[in-house]
Amino acid sequence: MDSPPLPPTKLDYHVDMFKLQSQATFLSLFKGEDGRRAVILDSTVFHPQGGGQPADTGLIQFPGSDFDFSVQDVRSKDGIVLHYGVFEGCSNPEDIENGKQVQLLVDESRRKLNSRLHSAGHLLDLCMHKVGLGHLEPGKGYHFPDGPFVEYKGVVPQSEVPVKQKELEAEANELISKGGKVYAAILPYEEASLLCGGTLPDYIPKGSTPRVLRLGENPGCPCGGTHVSDISDIISMKITQMRTKKGMTKVFYTIAS
Repeated sequence: MDSPPLPPTKLDYHVDMFKLQSQATFLSLFKGEDGRRAVILDSTVFHPQGGGQPADTGLIQFPGSDFDFSVQDVRSKDGIVLHYGVFEGCSNPEDIENGKQVQLLVDESRRKLNSRLHSAGHLLDLCMHKVGLGHLEPGKGYHFPDGPFVEYKGVVPQSEVPVKQKELEAEANELISKGGKVYAAILPYEEASLLCGGTLPDYIPKGSTPRVLRLGENPGCPCGGTHVSDISDIISMKITQMRTKKGMTKVFYTIAS
């Protein structure tokens, strides 16, 4: 007899993105086609890779047991979050009882870096408007430490690139020095649309409850990632390159270490 389908994983970081520890219920083990083992829980504070943000890493502890699960990668599939990693000190993980309570601990330094990089990417979107490049439509964001960038639909004339690059960097660092509270909330569709300047992207279904991010008092945008608590936490930002190709513009950036 097939086991009943698993419910979608509750995303604790959506409600409180500064939380690094939580408790959850162990539901099952999953083994991928690549042989990797994953733990499935009813809820998680671990951010899976997605939306341009890398996965969290950390530890899942099984209280009362002499073993832990080291989380090395996190992915989401069909609403289920898969915590990939290895058991430490457990020879028969298949014997773990479903329904067991576990403790989740996220690697703080990695999460903070990922959050700063992701917030910097959104700050770049705001700066594009402020330097006269608001007509370029933001697309793919890559907020990983190894060469983060945001890709925009549209081009910047080559002759303007050096000036715009300097203007973007100056604008970003001015906003960082001023600071401003960062908010993220799950909202009704109409309210989210108002906060995002009156419209939401087509990929967000009407009637849904999107999660909206706001940097200071600037217009919001839909985002499922984790972020800094204040714009000033980004510390500083450098625009390292602007590259235009095939009708697209990539803006590469780095943040202070």
